[in-house]
Amino acid sequence: MIKKTISGGQTGADQAALNFAIEHDIPHGGWIPKGRKTEDGILPDKYHLQEMPTASYPKRTEKNILDSDGTVIFSRGTLTGGSALTRKLAKQHDRPWVHVDLDQMDEAIAADIITGWIQRHNIQTLNVAGPRASKDPGIHDIVVGILERVWKA
Repeated sequence: MIKKTISGGQTGADQAALNFAIEHDIPHGGWIPKGRKTEDGILPDKYHLQEMPTASYPKRTEKNILDSDGTVIFSRGTLTGGSALTRKLAKQHDRPWVHVDLDQMDEAIAADIITGWIQRHNIQTLNVAGPRASKDPGIHDIVVGILERVWKA
């Protein structure tokens, strides 16, 4: 059972996880680059993320991987950019991760995969990663929908 959800606070998949946690009174957090920067500006204080001492997105990504029990990475197709880096760092640190390619499955199958993975790895602090809203405008709502299904499982 998930006891805490973390992410890097970026628009899209990251904020979807945080909004889901807030809506369901699940503790949330994570690390965000110095200045609480997102592509939309400064992340509001309602999101309980800690600022990194640096503005580096890769350092933030690594810290969230290390502070979680496992990372779910959402995408539509091949992992690119920060999502590809997330997978690389999770592998490098030998941390559990699962890639959910929404071009290959619907929300119900994605939720089943994530639920099984959470149970197998005893994930209690879940790190959520994926594209920002400008790269995938619909990702926020899809991630929330999948997390709703996982939560009910």
